[in-house]
Amino acid sequence: YRLQQEAPKPFCIACQREVPGHPEFYGNEFHGNISRAEADSLLTTDGCYLVRKSERAPDAFTLAIRFNGETKNFKVFYDGKHFVGEKRFDTVYDLVADGLIHFYIELRAADYIKQLSNESNYEESPYMAYNQCRLRHDKTLRVRPGGTNRRGITLHDVAGDGSTEAVDGVNLTPDEDEPAVDIDWKTYEKPHVFKVQNFGGLVWCDFCANFMWGLIAQGVKCQDCGVQTHKKCSEKMKNDCMPSMKYLKRLYGVDLTTVTKANKQILPVVVDKCIKEIERRGLDAEGLYRLAGFHDDVEAIRVAFDKDGENTDIGPGKYDDINTITSALKLYFRLLPIPLVTFDVYKPLLEAIKQDQLPEAELVKKIKEILSGLPPAHFHTMKYLTAHLVKVIEQKSKNMMSAENLSIVFAPTLMRPLETNPLVSLMAAKFEQKVIEFILNHQRDIFGR
Repeated sequence: YRLQQEAPKPFCIACQREVPGHPEFYGNEFHGNISRAEADSLLTTDGCYLVRKSERAPDAFTLAIRFNGETKNFKVFYDGKHFVGEKRFDTVYDLVADGLIHFYIELRAADYIKQLSNESNYEESPYMAYNQCRLRHDKTLRVRPGGTNRRGITLHDVAGDGSTEAVDGVNLTPDEDEPAVDIDWKTYEKPHVFKVQNFGGLVWCDFCANFMWGLIAQGVKCQDCGVQTHKKCSEKMKNDCMPSMKYLKRLYGVDLTTVTKANKQILPVVVDKCIKEIERRGLDAEGLYRLAGFHDDVEAIRVAFDKDGENTDIGPGKYDDINTITSALKLYFRLLPIPLVTFDVYKPLLEAIKQDQLPEAELVKKIKEILSGLPPAHFHTMKYLTAHLVKVIEQKSKNMMSAENLSIVFAPTLMRPLETNPLVSLMAAKFEQKVIEFILNHQRDIFGR
């Protein structure tokens, strides 16, 4: 901070004559056709600057700045903003001011800057101190066999039949001797989503605790949790983003792990509320999940969830057509940026289902192994959803929705290839359906008995 204050201040060397062909986006700092030597003679003290026409390239301009007793020349551009590199500025003055700050800090503290992130201790960073304080106030989510947690998710709901095997060190199997088990949403790995940020006022890095210098684009900020760091320091951050709904502002179209961590829950609220509502009053509805709800009502539910979260009312008094609720649920999965069946397990699942000669028991084992590679948020949601769909299948004499019918509906919603080639997607469609149908037919064997 002190070095930024000490940096030379910009001083425009104004042109005192009429310049033909004067660009409208330059002021009196533009000197037209003058040589490099002439510009150098005009810039007598540190901080002085001017703009001239380039001697080498027609229709190009050069920004000349005096710093540390010598003149620095840069090709300068304008596209509505003035820029030399990545940063865009409203005025040439601001561009020069920012440049002088960086020149001065690099001159006076180059070795220190190089060591900033290398010598910083991540465990002792301001970011970790703040998050450990948050975590002490966020108790691990406790689930009791046959009971419910604060969101009303029973262990039966999560496991599908009241039991599962350990996943990622989390054991959900009911045991009379162990009254509760831990499912810790905080252990879900999530990388930060950093973007270059213009910070107003004075800011310090959440990683190295040092000042973030410059007038604009001083560093980067995570779009999901708000942590702000030097660009170099951001490369040292671990995949431990703790998202906040303050930054997310919506539920639909947001990464599954991000939503569950931000809400401090095992399952996304949209999935939990919609499935509970469907099971409460719609399992026997003919064409469940096949028939579409009224578009305007589906859109209204999406907007309501984005605004009100778990306080959203989707009861029969508000939406009497159960197809509206099923359509809202399908829309949620369809808008996930990373599908429920992630890209990492997509190809292995298709390759497994194509092995017709494989005994059924072996295929169950293989599919189970592949699905265990899903991120925790995706695994638990997949388990919860498929357990629900099994309940739908059990009512197929009334709702006419078999495992095959549901797989036709859900395959394109839950899984898609990373490639966007329509021909590839078309050829893969029948195998995607076979994967979902197989999972539904063997749900309890795959997710635990």
